[in-house]
Amino acid sequence: MPTLILLRHGRSTANTSGVLAGRTPGVALDERGAAQAAALPARLAQVPLAAAVSSPLQRCQETLRPLLDARRGLPLFTEDRISECDYGDWSGRKLAELNDEPLMEVVQHHPSAAAFPGGESMRAMQARAVDAVRDWNARIEAGHGAEAAYVMCSHGDIIKSLVADALGMHLDLFQRISVEPCSVTVIRYTRLRPFLVRLGDTGDFGSLAPREDEGAAGTERDAALGGGAGAP
Repeated sequence: MPTLILLRHGRSTANTSGVLAGRTPGVALDERGAAQAAALPARLAQVPLAAAVSSPLQRCQETLRPLLDARRGLPLFTEDRISECDYGDWSGRKLAELNDEPLMEVVQHHPSAAAFPGGESMRAMQARAVDAVRDWNARIEAGHGAEAAYVMCSHGDIIKSLVADALGMHLDLFQRISVEPCSVTVIRYTRLRPFLVRLGDTGDFGSLAPREDEGAAGTERDAALGGGAGAP
């Protein structure tokens, strides 16, 4: 079956302002995010691509635009099932204030039981994303052969849930996975099992440097809901 290149959108204005964007319209890439997107054609230059599949949200469509401009004729398809998690009433709120919500502890430690008020559950989010990938794998293979590769631009929690599925991990463990803005995660699917080939690859190791708020010994940080802003 085909090779799936999962691309998280570039850094957005919501990432840098500490807001949980969710499906809020009009959330664009910030200056750094635009630069990350501009670097994509060179990063993927050696990879033949059969198609590009995108979340309908603006920040994903903007991330793919330089790649599509560089590869005239590469078809773009919009797939609603890989849109951001529907955070419902949490959408548009500051992450700092959401950390005080009792539900956040469930999101961090028992996400398979988490359902956002006015939105969807994390189980439903994973299920629709996995179904979308399975369908696109079959579609790409039918049109381009089993060795084809295609790129799918989506969101942090979606990509983490797809990696968990590929690794046979319970959803309750998916917060242990991290994917930065504009990172590339690659899953190669076969008849019997998927293989995780790359995880959160940006080619930039800046995020490994100690942060000012960590202190000399470092402090634990919970997983960033929605994926976080990446390296400063």
